[in-house]
Amino acid sequence: MEFLKKNYSGILVCLVIAIPAWLLGKAFPVVGGPVIAILAGMLITMFWKDKGKAASGIKWTSKIILQTAVVFLGFGMNLGVIFQTGKQSLPIILCTITISLAIAWILRKALNVPANTSILVGVGSSICGGSAIAATAPVIDADDNEVAQAISVIFFFNVLAAIFFPMLGSAIGFDTVHGDAFGIFAGTAINDTSSVTAAASTWDSMWNLGSETLNKAVTVKLTRTLAIIPITLGLSLIRAKAAAKEGKKAAEFSLKKAFPMFILYFVIAAIITTVCVHMGVDASLFSPVKELSKFMIIMAMAAIGLNSNVIELVRTGGKPILVGASCWCGITLVSLLMQHVMGIW
Repeated sequence: MEFLKKNYSGILVCLVIAIPAWLLGKAFPVVGGPVIAILAGMLITMFWKDKGKAASGIKWTSKIILQTAVVFLGFGMNLGVIFQTGKQSLPIILCTITISLAIAWILRKALNVPANTSILVGVGSSICGGSAIAATAPVIDADDNEVAQAISVIFFFNVLAAIFFPMLGSAIGFDTVHGDAFGIFAGTAINDTSSVTAAASTWDSMWNLGSETLNKAVTVKLTRTLAIIPITLGLSLIRAKAAAKEGKKAAEFSLKKAFPMFILYFVIAAIITTVCVHMGVDASLFSPVKELSKFMIIMAMAAIGLNSNVIELVRTGGKPILVGASCWCGITLVSLLMQHVMGIW
């Protein structure tokens, strides 16, 4: 009861913002519910400075609801299907993730970009946009402004990719009889699932391919999403060791404390889904949990928007946008180069 008394008003505010954002996200999938929610939260907080009793619940939503949403994402992953159909795209995925993280690290040093912002933009660009940012933010203790800034940068380039990539694919001569080439390109070069879906669906519509491109793109995207696990674990260990060097005794270092438990639960959820599907359970049984996960991410993004300083985001946004643009260009070029080398187009 004490928890509800302390947090219910803030949670309710986030819920009220999340419901219309979720519905609008369904109507405008290229933009997506998370972006609509975070923008709505940022707009509201410009006029609602003192959150009062709602502050505690908003903060709780931005942390705990976000981590819970990441766990529920695991129920959308059948590891068997992903491993089986993602083999062709795996070398491309590894190369695009590597180049994005390398660019983010180099530009962090060259431009003096804040470490957390650079990490979030690099991880979001290379893996799966908002979901990767959601998984990484708690691990590196990113604040709400850093998360909001990274989400905004990722959203901008997602929209560009969804609009222009089908035109680019046509211009450079992707196969229009089968959807494999563009599906792999969309799945490896676009980070957010909604924009991957939008671009792949556009290609299917352009060349009357049914859902061939979409199926390929989504499978590649799911394979790519698995990179969340090793990257977040690696970041958690690096951060813990760095903290130990800054003054904590070596004996105080604890893997249990450093390990982000919600990532473990995410892995368990994916294993449960895989085992159940292998035993004959219909994968659609997990659809409500996947949908709930998406809604919870939207709710958490509303909370993050409410805790964000829009003026500060605009003032400091130039360098993160440059990092995002560089990662986006690097990923696109490497994806195209690898496909060409592998003879896919």
